[in-house]
Amino acid sequence: MTKVDLSPRPVEAMSPRQLERRESLIAAALALVNEIGVERLQMKQVCERSGVALGTAYRYFSSKDHLLAAAIAEWHRLLLADLVAELRGPRAGLGATDRVVRFVRGGMRAYQRQPELARLRVAVAASTDPFASEALQGMARADSTALQAVMAEVPAEVPAAASDLVRHIVGHAWQGELTAWVTGRTTLGDARRRLEDVVRLVLTPYETPYPAPYEVQPAG
Repeated sequence: MTKVDLSPRPVEAMSPRQLERRESLIAAALALVNEIGVERLQMKQVCERSGVALGTAYRYFSSKDHLLAAAIAEWHRLLLADLVAELRGPRAGLGATDRVVRFVRGGMRAYQRQPELARLRVAVAASTDPFASEALQGMARADSTALQAVMAEVPAEVPAAASDLVRHIVGHAWQGELTAWVTGRTTLGDARRRLEDVVRLVLTPYETPYPAPYEVQPAG
């Protein structure tokens, strides 16, 4: 007997109409998470809100975990784009370390404004669904790309491996502090301060020092 492939359709293979349905499912999932929380959300509710049939929804997402991982990844991607756009402009006297501090501070504030999405991010991180894991890996890559853009002032001679490690450490610290806050092990203020301390600790050694102000020597 031929085995039927029940994998969801890849995004790059979707038609415009299929992409529209997928986006409707994601939008509905995010709205419901904010309204009722992660634990109470069911695929049936998402389908009712989006107008997509339940059977059709599983052509796009293998499980509720896959849908929720894709949803938080999409929301986080848009957040990163806003943060990078804000910090890519000219900033007199603002080095790479300060840019990344502002970057993670802005990200934490965004999750503070929508705490259910912070809980969603923490919840899906524990999923064993392979397609959910794939979506989360994509989110991690987006984090790294955004940090690379914000860290543009790190000297070019810094080895690529060191730069990759810095982005890896900052990304994991961000996830860890969000998890500690969501699970009640720390306050948001303490989580934010620790995250900013990590940024300074790992980035300051690579910061290009600004030249000392020119001093006018006395005549004679």
